[in-house]
Parts: sequence; structure tokens; C-alpha cells
Amino acid sequence: MKLIAITGSIGCGKTTIAKELKKLGFTVFDVDGWVRRLYFKNDFINTIVENFPETAENGVFNKRKLRNLVFDDNKKLKMLEGLIHPFLNNQLKEIIRRNACYDDLFFLDVALLFEMGWDKYCDLVMVADVDAEIQKQRVMARDNVSAEHFEKINNVQMSQADKKALSDVIIETDVPLNLLKAQLISVIEGLE
Repeated sequence: MKLIAITGSIGCGKTTIAKELKKLGFTVFDVDGWVRRLYFKNDFINTIVENFPETAENGVFNKRKLRNLVFDDNKKLKMLEGLIHPFLNNQLKEIIRRNACYDDLFFLDVALLFEMGWDKYCDLVMVADVDAEIQKQRVMARDNVSAEHFEKINNVQMSQADKKALSDVIIETDVPLNLLKAQLISVIEGLE
């Protein structure tokens, strides 16, 4: 098993890279998807509401309130990560255990790769990259958020420059899909 990480800051194109890799027939594990599934588990929601009571409105959990709360308060963000990261670590270890016997390439789409220390499990780290202004416009349009909100989210993540410095390969995502695909194929051919 070779595990290849796809990382990068919000709006830099990780999802687009993941989609192209899936089209090429590769398995891509979506860590954000793992987190989204957590929010459908009642015991997890109960834990969130216990730790962040201000996210409940008339007894109903409000995910947007949680998002605003943690991006306004770094202490609360760390608290939330303390609830989510153990689950994610278990998921990753299970993926590695189940697939260790295969001689295939597997991809891991994960924004907080370095922050969680997962780069040590990866044979190669690719970082999605794009001009900062394009990144901001993408996020504002996609998530319907203000420039100020984008900055809050972006500022709690490791800087894109640091991610690039720690990565093995930089994939430019502000290119036509055929050129993006060519970049990916070139990386894959170098691994086989």
C-alpha cells in the first residue's frame, strides 16, 4: 500500500484533485466526509451540545453556530478538535490496517494533514495550490460567506506557504482540468 496525501488550505482545490483521481480509478479517502458522518450520530451531537451548550437552539443542535463559535475562539476550536481527532485517528489506522496487504496507490484528502501529524503515514504529500485571491473568491462563492469570515477560517489553518514547504509535490489547481489531470498522471507515473 502506498498512501498519498492531498492537502492544502480551504478553497485551494483538494476536492477537485480528489474527483480527478477518482475518475482515474483510484480510491480516495475523504476525511471531511468522515467528519460529516459524525454529525449524523446522536451520541456525537449530544457530546457537542454538552461541551458547547450555546450551539443548541430550542433543544436542536445548530452546526452553523458551532462553526462560528470555533472560528471566533481558538480555545473552543482546540476543544472541538479534541472530540473529533481521536475518531479520525482510529479511522485512518483502520484504513491502513485493512489495505496494508495491497500493492496499490490510495489517496487521502485531508486539510489538516500536518496539524494531525498524519504526514508520517504517507509515502508522498501533494499540496493543492492556487493564488490567494482566487482561493478567497472560491470560498466566498462556494460557502456564501464574507471576506471576513473567510479570513477567520483561513487564519486558523497552517499557512499555505508552510504546507507547500512541507509537501513533496505542488499541484496548481487554477488550470483547465486536462492540465490538472496531466499533473496528476505525471505524479502517479513517478510512483509506479
